[in-house]
Amino acid sequence: MDVVRALGNESLLSNSSGPAAWDPFRRPLDSIQPWHFRLVAAVMFVVTSVSLAENLAVILVTAKFKQLRQPVNYVIVNLSVADFLVSLTGGTISFLANLKGYFYMGHWACVLEGFAVTFFGIVSLWSLALLAFERYVVICRPLGNTRLRGKHAAQGIAFVWTFSFIWTIPPTMGWSSYTTSKIGTTCEPNWYSGAHNDRSYIIAFFTTCFIVPLLVILVSYGKLLHKLTKVSDTQGRLRTARKPERQVTRMVVVMIIAFLICWMPYATFSILATAYPSVELDPHLAAVPAFFSKTATVYNPVIYVFMNKQFRKCLMQMSRCGAIATVGSNVKPASVRAVLTQDKRGSQLSIMAEGDMIINAVWQRVSSLPIMLKVSLGLLRSLS
Repeated sequence: MDVVRALGNESLLSNSSGPAAWDPFRRPLDSIQPWHFRLVAAVMFVVTSVSLAENLAVILVTAKFKQLRQPVNYVIVNLSVADFLVSLTGGTISFLANLKGYFYMGHWACVLEGFAVTFFGIVSLWSLALLAFERYVVICRPLGNTRLRGKHAAQGIAFVWTFSFIWTIPPTMGWSSYTTSKIGTTCEPNWYSGAHNDRSYIIAFFTTCFIVPLLVILVSYGKLLHKLTKVSDTQGRLRTARKPERQVTRMVVVMIIAFLICWMPYATFSILATAYPSVELDPHLAAVPAFFSKTATVYNPVIYVFMNKQFRKCLMQMSRCGAIATVGSNVKPASVRAVLTQDKRGSQLSIMAEGDMIINAVWQRVSSLPIMLKVSLGLLRSLS
């Protein structure tokens, strides 16, 4: 296949377009101190670990509890799958590259990381847009009494993955390329080339994969808030509507702000680098937006899932069950013994289990683990 052959083709990596004279596949950039790379590696390790644990918890909890298997949660799980894969590929490769200070894994790994991070990242962005549109349809009912079902969510998810693949595969087939960043420890679309082939792709990619989903989110949530305000005013139920409206408003604001904080710096940097390819960029400054956008995989589960009371309840239930099962399997039979006691009349017997011992053992084991690691281990054990 052309894609497989492209992985070993150095022409996919347009390093000559940048001002750097060093080879990012052979040695670190001289202008950056080694401890800078180690610091970035440490940050990427933390972000990747937390993201993998959080998104794995989302996936496993939704699979375990039937009450969570609703159309909106299908989209949330799809978002978590994409974020999980972004961390698994981009986070891991970036961590390893920063440990060395350069992209020692070679050209094929650069193309793989560039494609995977871009592909799964766009799936995440469009999943947010799909989630916003789903909430708009459910609350504002522009389609009348038509209800969104599982098949509609599946169709939307299929569109997201297909659309994202269409716009991220071209650089592996000749329309632009995936190249190393200015810092040399991560790979991305070639923002720095002034060639028409690269500029045309970046403009099309930026429009379809950032501007359009952002507009979908803003328009959907704008109409949603307008609908809630209108219902509150016309029905005269301000006292009952004010609290839900306030909650939805807070959720919407957090969603939009997180989206903009994570992706706007990287999107702005990429379009400026494309518009002014001759401008010399400091490697430190150029690396910040790319690494910062990877933190979105940590925020998404918190905002979209852990603020949901139903999911939080299921998560804690699963966590407790998993922790008890883990500790229970390690408790010796003698630790849980029945104690026969006779009451004052001597006519009845009661059985007393040493429950305090079990509770203390569970608490000591569970409290010593990081919260998300505890959750993930408990979920895996419960599902086994």
